[in-house]
Amino acid sequence: MTSPRSDLQPATRVVRAGLPDATPGTPYLGGPVFAAPYHAPGDPTQSPFTYGRFDNPTWAAYERALAELEGGPCLLFPSGMAATTAVLATMARPGSTVVMPAESYYTTRVVATQPFAGAWFASQNIRVVQAPTAGTALAEALHAERAHDVSLLWLETPTNPQLDVCDIAALSAQAHAMGARVAVDNTTATPLLQQPLALGADFCVVSDTKAMTGHADLLLGHVAMRDAAHMETLRTWRTRMGVIPGPMEAWLAHRSLATLHVRLAQQCASAQRVAEYLAAHPAVTGVRYPGLAGDPSHAIARTQMRGFGGVLSFELPSADAVTRFFAASALVYEATSFGGVHTSAERRARWGGDVVSDGFVRMSVGLEDAGDLLADLERALRAV
Repeated sequence: MTSPRSDLQPATRVVRAGLPDATPGTPYLGGPVFAAPYHAPGDPTQSPFTYGRFDNPTWAAYERALAELEGGPCLLFPSGMAATTAVLATMARPGSTVVMPAESYYTTRVVATQPFAGAWFASQNIRVVQAPTAGTALAEALHAERAHDVSLLWLETPTNPQLDVCDIAALSAQAHAMGARVAVDNTTATPLLQQPLALGADFCVVSDTKAMTGHADLLLGHVAMRDAAHMETLRTWRTRMGVIPGPMEAWLAHRSLATLHVRLAQQCASAQRVAEYLAAHPAVTGVRYPGLAGDPSHAIARTQMRGFGGVLSFELPSADAVTRFFAASALVYEATSFGGVHTSAERRARWGGDVVSDGFVRMSVGLEDAGDLLADLERALRAV
């Protein structure tokens, strides 16, 4: 297989990433391989595939594609949380401290701090220190822990759902000086909009369920890493715990990868227009989008992101106002998750895991015509 040249633009690279060499009579991307055992006579180390829990050629093709985009070797997992848990479980040393955002993805915080998963961290005598992403709080938290054994700094930028951004390069340098490794949840941005490994992070964790696959019909996740030495540690965790992806999901994800650039380009452009419209609307407050010049995250985001993504947030006066907004909208699906081709939104306070107001709305802008979306939002906000 010939990898795309590194000098090619992202739009070209995603179309070609991970594809096999052109062979007459074969498809561009072969179909998924379904197998538990493979033919493996003699020495099993001489066979590329031996048993379905260890590896699969369909996963391997998508992992090669991801590695080309991330800038480091990748491993695929059946969900974003499976990828997250693999990094937390293998990189947080017993008796050490983990520093993480106080408003990072809710389930990540649950795994680290609450029963039943949090009980595992407690049993390993692992301390979890949380601090806000915005401003200098994470840097200050790291500095305050300098006398302790900090094994892992977990970052999420932009955060979900509040869209705060932190300086990956500066925090990575600070953590490395303390002997800690750095992992970044890059789900909101994807490797096309932000490159955590190039900015100094050791691990990049992405829920491919979201924008990476983009059609709201798959559950997948991946981990990219700068140091190939960590590959075997994470692979052993995946194999022994059995947290493996399905070949059909991996194949569909690889097929979806070719449109990632065009999807993100449309979503970024439309989200910018929607954010600007909402920021000027009298019924709306608290609009957050890193692409807005006045957003608290804008200055850092513009230095480390190639685009600002398709996710934004805003506030309406009450939960009832949000209900009226959804009832009057014809184009905004009320649903959780984000990154899909259809515009969706939800009132985040209904889940109870995020410190947000009752009228806080996270919106994921899809591929609809931006003018149609703005007209629909105007109708919906009149109901508010």
